[in-house]
Amino acid sequence: MGRRGWAGGYPEIVKENELFERYYRELGIVPAGEWDAFMAALREPLPATLRITGYRSHAREILHCLKEKYFRELQDLEVDGQKVEMPQSLSWYPEELAWHTNLSRKILRKSPQLEKFHQFLVSETECGNISRQEAVSMIPPLLLNVSPHHKILDMCAAPGSKTAQLIEMLHADMNVPFPSGFVIANDVDNKRCYLLVHQAKRLNSPCIMVVNHDASSIPNLQIDIDGRKEILFYDRILCDVPCSGDGTMRKNIDVWKKWTTQNSLQLHGLQLRIATRGVEQLAEGGRMVYSTCSLNPIENEAVIASLLEKSQGALELADVSSELPGLKRMPGITKWKVMLKDGQWFEEWKDVPSNRQTQIRPTMFPVKDEEKLKAMNLERCLRILPHHQNTGGFFVAVLIKKSPMPWNKRQPKVHQKLPQRTGDTEVTAANSGNGSDCIIEERTLPENEESKKIKELQNLDTEQSKKEGVCGPPPSKKMKLFGFKEDPFVFLPEDDPLFIPIQKFYALDPSFPKMNLLTRTQEGKKRQLYMVSKELRNVLLNNSEKMKVINTGIKVWSRNSDGEQFGCAFRLAQEGIYTLYPFIHARIINVCIEDVKILLTQENPFLSKFSSETQKKVKDMAMGSIVLKYDPDPEKPHDLQCPIVLCGWQGKTSLRAFVPKNERLHYLRMMGVEVFKAKRKEEDLEDKTEEEVQHRLVQAEEKMDVEDKEHDLVPKMEAEIGEESSQSPVKSSAMEIENKIEDLDQSSKNADSHVSQEGKDTDASNVKD
Repeated sequence: MGRRGWAGGYPEIVKENELFERYYRELGIVPAGEWDAFMAALREPLPATLRITGYRSHAREILHCLKEKYFRELQDLEVDGQKVEMPQSLSWYPEELAWHTNLSRKILRKSPQLEKFHQFLVSETECGNISRQEAVSMIPPLLLNVSPHHKILDMCAAPGSKTAQLIEMLHADMNVPFPSGFVIANDVDNKRCYLLVHQAKRLNSPCIMVVNHDASSIPNLQIDIDGRKEILFYDRILCDVPCSGDGTMRKNIDVWKKWTTQNSLQLHGLQLRIATRGVEQLAEGGRMVYSTCSLNPIENEAVIASLLEKSQGALELADVSSELPGLKRMPGITKWKVMLKDGQWFEEWKDVPSNRQTQIRPTMFPVKDEEKLKAMNLERCLRILPHHQNTGGFFVAVLIKKSPMPWNKRQPKVHQKLPQRTGDTEVTAANSGNGSDCIIEERTLPENEESKKIKELQNLDTEQSKKEGVCGPPPSKKMKLFGFKEDPFVFLPEDDPLFIPIQKFYALDPSFPKMNLLTRTQEGKKRQLYMVSKELRNVLLNNSEKMKVINTGIKVWSRNSDGEQFGCAFRLAQEGIYTLYPFIHARIINVCIEDVKILLTQENPFLSKFSSETQKKVKDMAMGSIVLKYDPDPEKPHDLQCPIVLCGWQGKTSLRAFVPKNERLHYLRMMGVEVFKAKRKEEDLEDKTEEEVQHRLVQAEEKMDVEDKEHDLVPKMEAEIGEESSQSPVKSSAMEIENKIEDLDQSSKNADSHVSQEGKDTDASNVKD
């Protein structure tokens, strides 16, 4: 086979599937006269799309940077003989925050002309400022109409791009550090849960919890409301179920050769069980969005029709035709047939021979009663076809719950005074080195009448489902631990002596919710302090036995091993600084934009490098962790016009920022500093022998025990750096800035590993990200 036949070392897949064409032609989901355009679109690679994180104060700045710098550089550019079209905003996505280009992801990665743009995308994605997400995947969260107070369940959340959208919506008002809503993001696959954690952690939210369950039998959770235990019902549920994925043929080209109707027939039952479990947990008046990246009515309209029929009027399809103006969509269909992989068609259940009745189920067929069918309003579903707006294929249905499900109607709310011991959770005090910690113990207690009653109520929906023939979830089973064993979530008691020096050192506001602080360590020294919202604290404390939590909380403080000599054993963590900042009243230094540039490009700059105002502010301040705050000057419109909050460290004669590399690059880009470094220069550096690299690393480790040994380090650095680092960072070349930042990033990591001893006690979540 010639070289053209091998793309990236794999034989080229022929984009033909006779059964696929026969099936969808017969079903008529594509309007007359558009079939050729539909098939041609499926054979074209999917355009690259990106979404700017909407709630960040930097969203406007990123958009400006994209339009004025990166998009302009793409003008009149040709790649592999193809003219690069200027990126266009998605007309239906609010506030120009989503864009697409005719460039495929492969071309973006491989083309030298696009290297700068690609580096920008990768770096900003790591920071959480941009998500590279397929256009159609952005639709379900938008149709959920999320408000910051909503309790949200994402049932099949991995890899997490939609979850990220939901988190953004919760934080629509950046001035509210703890919105009263939250997102519980679930996935059945333990390994994919860590991918989900990685996506969610980029957004630094205290309102997200990642759990690991089978969505079709996800347990009822309970919360404490005024001393009573009540079942948690969600205001919004995203039900993006596993599917055959034939709408993704443009990016997953394997689907061309693997596609068969058998995939849909096998998935239909699971999809219906997951959707049923979803509506059971939806609050009255709540909204659930059901979606798939499949075009097949067996996975789409058949599931919705079955759900509506069994709900007996408890559910209705919402009319969303006026939402997302500009989005081209096709209405749901009301007539379809079922086909086996051998090409045999069936129009009704009664036609299916008994030997095929395990493969084909009655719920796969359309409703025959015309009156019932009309009342379902299946045309309110929407199907996105690839050729209409150069996207993937997709299906969405929006359901509103008007009343309890018929098999739940006899289920009363649990009004029970919350005892210290319950059938689910025991909160006990266990002594450790730093006082008593409030520990959630995962152990089964003897069943009393109350716990039996709760379990009976929880399983009533399943029993009623059996009686009335409803396709409900399977009976709940005792959960088995699998995958990584998670560390416990241990909340700090109100009188924990650990917190007093922290409160004093940072002059925390009396309103600071210290009860929401937790650690992942039961015994020994606490290395990290995390924070959750009070609503998620409620969920955690009341559901420890029935729920496998993979990750929750945002890191706000890290232990500094010699910190006591500076007045506080814990330094601030950058990922939690925007949450903490509203509560901090001490150790804040306001800096100008030139100071910010110095902090972000120089490793450990001396105080003499900074503006006289900054020098005055730090003169009388004790050594230790600090907050560096930049406020934009409206009278200087060409300067960065969004606030920045950085974590820093003040030494005897120096000031430094503790900020991850990609975040540094982000701020510098927003300030107009060129940070691009060509790959060939990177490759030249990589040509150094392993011995040289190891030698440099050893030297770096010896030099960079910054936080603990600051007073010993500064004289050394004065001797080493001399006059060289006194140059203005703006005058440095992009290559120099990038190299400095890489060294700085390594320095931060070394400092972190020394200061926090994270090599010994890193929490499980960070390891597995």
